[in-house]
Amino acid sequence: MPSWTAEARAVTTAAPKRPKPQPARPSPRAVRRRHVRARGAIAWIAVGAVLLAGIVFVNLAVLRLNLELDNATKERANLRAENAGLQSELSSSLASPRIQSLARRQDHLVPADQSTIGYVNLGR
Repeated sequence: MPSWTAEARAVTTAAPKRPKPQPARPSPRAVRRRHVRARGAIAWIAVGAVLLAGIVFVNLAVLRLNLELDNATKERANLRAENAGLQSELSSSLASPRIQSLARRQDHLVPADQSTIGYVNLGR
């Protein structure tokens, strides 16, 4: 057995070493193609970034408009409530018994007698 190992060593050491093959240089056309592909990828990345930035800006604009719309809706509700309160106040101040009592007290006016009122027919 020892001779077998020594013989195998002799065979492996005696084999000529082959030089490593050099990688083939790519042709100038292949190099240009690679650069064009890289430029195309960079261009697509830039286009995607611009589109994403545009989407973000549009979303921000929509958010601002929604906030303004919400504020306008709140203001409209407040104005409607205020208008309802003013209408109620106006209707209570225009109430007939109140006006009649003010007329009696301040101006000493009395309601007209119904028997003394005559109507004129303008249709003739």
